[in-house]
Amino acid sequence: MKNQSLFLFVAALTLSAPVLAKDAPKYVVVNEAVGVPVFPGDITDRPYEVIGEVKAGVRKATIFSKEASQTKIYKELWERAEKLGADAVIKAEYGNSHVTAMSWGKTNATGTAIKFKPAPAAVAAPATPGNP
Repeated sequence: MKNQSLFLFVAALTLSAPVLAKDAPKYVVVNEAVGVPVFPGDITDRPYEVIGEVKAGVRKATIFSKEASQTKIYKELWERAEKLGADAVIKAEYGNSHVTAMSWGKTNATGTAIKFKPAPAAVAAPATPGNP
């Protein structure tokens, strides 16, 4: 009876594992250094249209907290761009942390949200008439 209960428990865990597994996000392009599609420069290898500017502010919790990392700042920019339906953020910039009335340190960041244009269809060469 114990073996049967253990078997049922293991079987239930095994069957529920795919449900518990979270799908990894799929991006059109990704900045491998930070894991999200946010880039400090421009993308020149494919056409895109600008959706708009995105802004983010990352705050420190206390005076003793570390400064915001580039990864955290880029993830904040990406969250805002993703809500706009963007494929990537280009020209991402951020400054030094500064103290405000509402936080012990805040880092402001900006970037440009873009959507890639579909690849143009291949243009077929005009057919040449056959020789009679």
